Amino acid sequence: MTVLAGFGLAAAILVWRAVVLQFSDREFLQEHGDARYLRVVQTEAHRGMITDRNHEPLAISTPVSSVWAKPGELLQHRKRWPELAKVLDLSVEHLETMLVPRRKREFVYLRRQVSPDVAAAVEAANVPGVNLIDEYRRYYPAGEVTGNLLGFTNVDDRGQEGIELAFDSTLRGTPGLNRVIRDRLGRIVELVARERPVQPGRDLPLSIDRRLQYVAYRELKKAVTERKAVAGHMVILDAQTGEILALANQPSFNPNNRGDYNGDHFRNRAVTDLFEPGSTLKPFTIAAGIESGAYTPTTMIETGPGRFKVGRHIVRDIHNYGTLDVSGVIEKSSNVGSTKIALSMEAEQFWGMLNGVGFGQITGVELPGEPQGRLAEPGNWRQIEQATLAFGYGLSVTAVQLARAYGALANGGMLQGVSILKQERPVPGVRVMSETTAHAVREMLRLVVERGTGKAARVTGYQVGGKTGTVHKNTEGGYAEKEYLSLFAGFIPVSAPRLIGVVIIDGPQGAEYYGGLVAAPVFGAVMHEAVRILNIAPDADVNAEDPTVRLAGWTRPEAPGPERVQ
Repeated sequence: MTVLAGFGLAAAILVWRAVVLQFSDREFLQEHGDARYLRVVQTEAHRGMITDRNHEPLAISTPVSSVWAKPGELLQHRKRWPELAKVLDLSVEHLETMLVPRRKREFVYLRRQVSPDVAAAVEAANVPGVNLIDEYRRYYPAGEVTGNLLGFTNVDDRGQEGIELAFDSTLRGTPGLNRVIRDRLGRIVELVARERPVQPGRDLPLSIDRRLQYVAYRELKKAVTERKAVAGHMVILDAQTGEILALANQPSFNPNNRGDYNGDHFRNRAVTDLFEPGSTLKPFTIAAGIESGAYTPTTMIETGPGRFKVGRHIVRDIHNYGTLDVSGVIEKSSNVGSTKIALSMEAEQFWGMLNGVGFGQITGVELPGEPQGRLAEPGNWRQIEQATLAFGYGLSVTAVQLARAYGALANGGMLQGVSILKQERPVPGVRVMSETTAHAVREMLRLVVERGTGKAARVTGYQVGGKTGTVHKNTEGGYAEKEYLSLFAGFIPVSAPRLIGVVIIDGPQGAEYYGGLVAAPVFGAVMHEAVRILNIAPDADVNAEDPTVRLAGWTRPEAPGPERVQ
């Protein structure tokens, strides 16, 4: 009876304990049980692809494996560490440093984004506590050709620079969440539920033409190397749509090589770097003069003896050009002629032209680091400041801003927005000068290339219009005596502009530092290839009437201005 009573009591206790476990402590036990094998894991979203305007890939994400470990379990198998360290190309000491301080964790990365061969070797080694996880790695097919433009992502596929940073929210997508069952080795053996579906990032078509980007990069790198320059950049715009077709920089970097990143090389200089435009601004001084009604292309201006006193200061030309008409002021790049035109206008009128074509304003190109530039309000101008503005000193612009301004001349006086994204229709524009004035200045810029300082920008079979510039660099101690920026800004073909280009070479060395000798040849070489790549038809009248004949017959609705300005 005693033995039976003992068994009965034991059975009762077991029944009571079973009831407690099944009903009273059920939630607690279920929670702790699930914690040992049930996990919610994040499934990374595929980052959207960046393409050029023709759908050629510029940035793509490829699946790779990363190696992770459960420190507590791996610490129990130290004999396997030398084998694991050899596979991962790590030292045993490094494994010790990673694992021992984290012994209580459930997850530690050993190597991120390894090659397929390393992943296969890890899997074959089958070291306890070591597993693989799927991730994505960003790859840039064009390498350093698009490095400054595209930027790069970090190891977690998050944008850090350039396009990758500016449009990170578009490209990134939303990771998914899955509830899964893992075995004791950490391997997923069953998918229990999808708590949140993966939303892949959206693809991003840029306005860039990969072919033009390569040509611009190649010629720019060649010029910077040959001239032993500090840096250089080039912008090419579609004159009809406002899209950026190429945006090249030197120095550049290869975003595929994460071990070779140099912070100074990340800068997208064409967007971020400010400079004084020098003589490339003179077309807008002339346009303002024509718009004022006081000048025509044939109005004569006395520039002799090659210098002009403004207060206590002297404005000088390289040579004494004597008497020039307005078109000659552009062709010869006369500082004296430009100054006389600028000083004959009200400051507000001159400022209105410069502000109208976008100087001192953000272009809205949506790339990181774009500055506003500097264009002082006219109420604060001194006479010498108005004079130096006439030939491009005293304000600061970016290459994109300068290209956009030249677009107003190319588009018959309409200033368009610019875009780094492919557009289905032209970017809207506003009128900033009359079509008559824009056409007149275009013909003057054609003279600069045909027989002025921009001859090196010629393209066989096409009429090219543009302006050279050579600017003393502005340093902390003032303008450097022997440090220059060499510039060229122009468009092709003159009769119906399709492409606008701006070339900046920073710090060319040697005796040849003028924009016409350093920057203009880059423009010519790039556009020679560009018109072929884009199948742009030559000017119908490339060998026809001399532009001086057209300018001589130029008329405007308003009464003509004085025929001579002293």
